[in-house]
Order: sequence, then structure tokens, then C-alpha cells
Amino acid sequence: MKTKIWTAALMLVAAMACIPPAAADQAAIARAIANDSRTEPHRERDARSKPEVVLGLLDLQPGQTVADVFGGGGYYAELMAGVVGPDGTVILHNNTPYSRFVEKQVAERYAGDAVPAIRLLKSEVDDLKLEPGSLDAALMVMSYHDLYFNAPDRGWFDTDVPLFFSQLHAALKPGGRLVVVDHAAVDGSGKSAAQEIHRIDEAWAKQDIEGNGFRFVASNEALRNPDDDRTKMVFDKTIRGKTDRFILLFERD
Repeated sequence: MKTKIWTAALMLVAAMACIPPAAADQAAIARAIANDSRTEPHRERDARSKPEVVLGLLDLQPGQTVADVFGGGGYYAELMAGVVGPDGTVILHNNTPYSRFVEKQVAERYAGDAVPAIRLLKSEVDDLKLEPGSLDAALMVMSYHDLYFNAPDRGWFDTDVPLFFSQLHAALKPGGRLVVVDHAAVDGSGKSAAQEIHRIDEAWAKQDIEGNGFRFVASNEALRNPDDDRTKMVFDKTIRGKTDRFILLFERD
């Protein structure tokens, strides 16, 4: 009997480790992806980013509020806006270093309430300016590793990571979801690859985020690439857009 119970428990854990997107959300997500007002560069990205998987894990509903943290040019923000609808809110956040790369295109794309649900927010990691208890979910895509990147000449200073996550934790409602997608580094490398090749060790990331107040729920393998040996800079032309990436789902207690 104990053996059967133990086997069943292992099977449940294995199933949860690769949890699929919530089926109930897929119709709204499909409509958002199919929206013909999206830009061509965003459409081209769909095949390599598999947004249907990432958005499914967020389990967004119409009218909810979600933050796209370090959201860059708004690829995910615009998709999430299509899911939460005009009565919802998507906070497209960038700090000063990110804004330097995308400020013009973001202003041109989203100025004048072009996508009604999207609200632009420029704030720094030590003062995110997110209202406590305001978020149903948050997303960080290929940006978590930047918390461990330092380049003062480009405006990236040492980040107080616990402070950053304490703000995000406070902004999320109890049970609010956090999905983190990032470039995988070699197992056991911790945060060491973040500085030179913009990658981070998945197991270390999971432990780090759990240590900052979030409960790990599941991972998803949809963006894995076994042909990536995880040693190249993510902007290397031989691997750019095809890196081995992990997807981690957390919840705020």
C-alpha cells in the first residue's frame, strides 16, 4: 500500500513539473495572438516564444491587472491586453536602461491610448511604483538575470534583489501568479553567467525566487532547446532566438 501511495505521489509531482496552460484561457489567448493589429515583428516572434504557453500559465481573466516587468517593446503586454480586455490593465514597465532601447517604439506604438488596457510605467528597481495589492499576476521574460547584471556606464548598478522582490510581492494579491522565463545557464553555475553571457542557472533561480517570498508551483519545458550547450552569449548569431529557456511559475502566498 505504501509503495502504491508513494508511486502515485511521484506521478503527481512529475505531472505538476510540466503543467500545461489552463485550457479555459486558450480561446482568449488565441484571439489575442490572431489580432491583425499586431506588428509584423511581434508576429514573427510567436513561433520562437510560444506565447500561448506562457500566457496560459498566468491564467489571466478579463478585467484583471497584470504587470509586464522589464517588458521592453511590449510584445507580451499587447498580448496580455487582448486577454484582460478593455476593462483590465496591463502595466508595461521599463526602467531607465531598458527604456533607452525601446522608448521611441513604445511611445509610437502605445501613445494616445492606442491599446486601451496598456499603461506605461517607467520606474527603477529600487522604487517600482507598483501599488500594493494591485496585481493579479506579473511576468518577467528574459529579464530576471538582469537583476544580477552590473554595468554602471549603461545605468545598471548593483540591484538590491530582496528589495526588488519585496516590492513585487507586495504588489501582487494573495495567490497572484509570477511567471519567469529566462535563458538557461550551465547547471550549477548559479548567477555567475548573468554578467558575461546573460544567462542564469534554473535551479539557482528557483531557489532565489522562493527565498524572496514566492511559492514555486510548476515549470514548463516548451522553450527547451537541447542543442544549446548554454555556454554562448545569448546574442551570439548562432543561438539568438533559439536559446534553451526555462519557464517557472510561482504564486504569492
